[in-house]
Amino acid sequence: MKDDKVEIQKNVALNNKNWFKTGGPAAFYAEPANAQAFADALAYAQNNDLSVFILGKGANILISDRGFDGLVIRPTLKEINHTDIGKTDVLVTAQAGVSIAELIIYCLEHNTIGLEEFSGIPGSVGGAVCMNIHYFQHSLRDFLVEATVINRNTQKIENVDKNWLELGYDKSRLMDKKYFLVSATFKLKKATDIETAYASGRRAEILRHSNSRYPTKNTCGCFFKYFSPDEVTITIPGTDKKMIYVAYYLDKIGVKGNLTVGDAVVSHQHANMIVNKGYATSEDIVLLAREMQKLVKEHFGIIPQPECQLVGFDEYPLLRYKK
Repeated sequence: MKDDKVEIQKNVALNNKNWFKTGGPAAFYAEPANAQAFADALAYAQNNDLSVFILGKGANILISDRGFDGLVIRPTLKEINHTDIGKTDVLVTAQAGVSIAELIIYCLEHNTIGLEEFSGIPGSVGGAVCMNIHYFQHSLRDFLVEATVINRNTQKIENVDKNWLELGYDKSRLMDKKYFLVSATFKLKKATDIETAYASGRRAEILRHSNSRYPTKNTCGCFFKYFSPDEVTITIPGTDKKMIYVAYYLDKIGVKGNLTVGDAVVSHQHANMIVNKGYATSEDIVLLAREMQKLVKEHFGIIPQPECQLVGFDEYPLLRYKK
């Protein structure tokens, strides 16, 4: 079935399109390759009263075993270009379907540095901007200057600045699903060959560190987001900073590598990462995550909330935080 310039498929499997390798099918599915096809897909959803989910590389999501009863759009817009600004800066624009890894490699090949700090983070530019990805003290907001978005209801394409996006910790204005990213522009630094070599080495070291400390497949990465400072009372030893890291609390209760439900297990490498050992269902992962929440609540009186996006669930399947 086709609608103008985009093909709309029916009953498409999603368990091969996300890192957990779980979840049911999409009732409808499209892979627009340009902005007009993206607009056509959104128009199809509107004309047929379908809910919409935008799927990137599937690295930070858990899809219900029932799947998604609407239209899943997986943008395949893949263009990247750059423009020199003065003597020191470069503007790099990447479309939503470009992976973070592809963008970093493009930048290094063009003697442009800054984004290598996000090496090892899976996902697409679309998902990265939506979540405002972060790595230690760096967040994507530090580099983003403007974006092109598409209005879900009108299908109008608009250029917006960084402030419009309302980027925060693991959030942005795009999460209200009224607008979707078409492309993003980043202000980066021109580099000499030596500086680029150093940045490439930095990328390699981050990847080495990440691969040695974290599972690299069948996971969504960190399942729970950091606590906010006002939720916790424990401080980091030797400082007055609050211990906001969920992995600390999960480590204390001994779930790492031990707590399991079916084929879902808490990673032996990182206490805040759940891994599908091969045959886990999304329900297994939900039950395991709930047990992790219950244990943290029992021991510390606080309930971690997911960083992982929950897709296609009729009701919120986890414990909600209550003061």
